[in-house]
Amino acid sequence: MKLTSRTKKLLLLSAVVLVVVFLTGCRVPMDENNHVIYIANEAVPGSEFTFRTSFSDVIANENWFNALFVYPLSWLINKLAPVISVGGAIAVVTITVNGLLAALTIKSSIATQQMQLLQPEMDRIQRKYEGREDEASKMRMAQETQALYKKYDINPLSTILVSFLQFPIIMAMYMAVHRSWAVQSGTFLGMNLQTTPLNGMKLLLQGDMGGLPYLFLFIFMGACQFLAMKLPQMIQKKKAEEEAKKHHRKPAEPSTQNQVMQYYMVGMILVFGLMWPSAMSLYWAINSLVTIGKTLIVQKIIDDKNAK
Repeated sequence: MKLTSRTKKLLLLSAVVLVVVFLTGCRVPMDENNHVIYIANEAVPGSEFTFRTSFSDVIANENWFNALFVYPLSWLINKLAPVISVGGAIAVVTITVNGLLAALTIKSSIATQQMQLLQPEMDRIQRKYEGREDEASKMRMAQETQALYKKYDINPLSTILVSFLQFPIIMAMYMAVHRSWAVQSGTFLGMNLQTTPLNGMKLLLQGDMGGLPYLFLFIFMGACQFLAMKLPQMIQKKKAEEEAKKHHRKPAEPSTQNQVMQYYMVGMILVFGLMWPSAMSLYWAINSLVTIGKTLIVQKIIDDKNAK
């Protein structure tokens, strides 16, 4: 099924509404002293902070999202941190959550990546009927597009599932990292993970070399994110070149619109990355590495499937 311009706008509007709903309902809870209410596996005597130490405590005083998603993730980080360090705990939880999400959405992930690989063929169909506004041409273009989807067993609507599931998971991990007492009270490679990369860089500008790890972590996060977004395009380009070589023709040029969108997304993440806790930068870097691994695994599945 071909997504019309109107359908795409409706889907975009739905995504924006979803973002607003979650951002409105998922603010980090604060106490009367404007301190974050932390999630700990047990109470901390004599502390100035307020703690939530059980599921029932969270569900009674906050909301269903924090109780069902944020609390379990924070609890797991707190449980693992004394054994494998705060950074190791964030890594294990990130990989586990992404693994479960990938298992639930593997078919949609394959369809999404397959759609990216088919983009050159989609562009050729659109160029073939470019400027032809008669109903017969529109119908033939829709039929050729549908035949392409059928050939590779793709349902375009299923590709939306991954995006809609990823956002609440990202929000839950953000809040879990922000509210975990193990993250607040612990360090990783000499870094206080509640310190923002921007504040770490300010230390560096003041001559304090303690800010250097924050800069390295920020750069590492940006590089991982860029590679995670660029990898599908690199695979698409390689496949297009192989296909063009088979038919002795020049490969189609990739869409510049997609590239601009990628650079915009990376730029936005870097801006946010300056202001969020370094623990979130660590999570985002690990999440990007997991995405790279998932992309390669899904591509192997697609190659094996197409080979048959």
